[in-house]
Amino acid sequence: MAKTIYFIGNWKMNGNYDSIKEIETVNNFLKKKSISKLKKIIFCPPSNLLMSFSKKINTKLLDYGAQDISKINLNNGPYTGQLSAKMIKESGANYVIVGHSEKRLLDEDCKTIKKKISIAIENKLKVIFCIGENLFQKKKNLSFKILKKQILNSIDKKINFDNLIIAYEPIWSIGTGIVPSNNYLDQIYTKLKKFLREKYKVNSPILIYGGSVTPDNVVTLGENSLISGFLIGGASLKSKSFIEIIKNYFR
Repeated sequence: MAKTIYFIGNWKMNGNYDSIKEIETVNNFLKKKSISKLKKIIFCPPSNLLMSFSKKINTKLLDYGAQDISKINLNNGPYTGQLSAKMIKESGANYVIVGHSEKRLLDEDCKTIKKKISIAIENKLKVIFCIGENLFQKKKNLSFKILKKQILNSIDKKINFDNLIIAYEPIWSIGTGIVPSNNYLDQIYTKLKKFLREKYKVNSPILIYGGSVTPDNVVTLGENSLISGFLIGGASLKSKSFIEIIKNYFR
């Protein structure tokens, strides 16, 4: 059975109101080109842009996600600087990124991540859950041990995996231009799938890859049948490179 391929643009701390032009270009491309229907396009701009973008371009061809939500499970209250899951949902997002390594470095531990995942799903937000090891851990052959620990400490056994996308993002690959070999990725994803099947009783988890994804390397990355899409950073900021990634994957 054919599976949906995800192309998720994580804009991080980039973009302004004029950046809507990049999404408009992608939307026009999706209207005109007959690329596989089995794809899901999601943009995750900074939260201040979410509502204006989702209102201006409200289409079934693409969707929106947030880069974070508050760990406080309240709709509102005296919490300066916090954005509740309900606020994010009302801004037009249907997804949220949780557990990104850049957030882990700042203020997210597994306990916080577990809270956010639960809160997101309770508020009808699907979760893009990021896991990944650093270079030291990789060199010590601890990669899968770290990934397993991150999953076990963040995901409740009763979770509905229909609401979860797991993004493997090796920290040593993000923004470095270094992409793991297909042989390495095949080992990681095979172990992840086996572990999720045995521990969580899920046969077809959505597993995607993130880390220096470009129009050139997406062809090779796409050869791995266990990968169901990509979390794309810098290359998602410009419509040209984002479109090329989609086109090159399906060519």
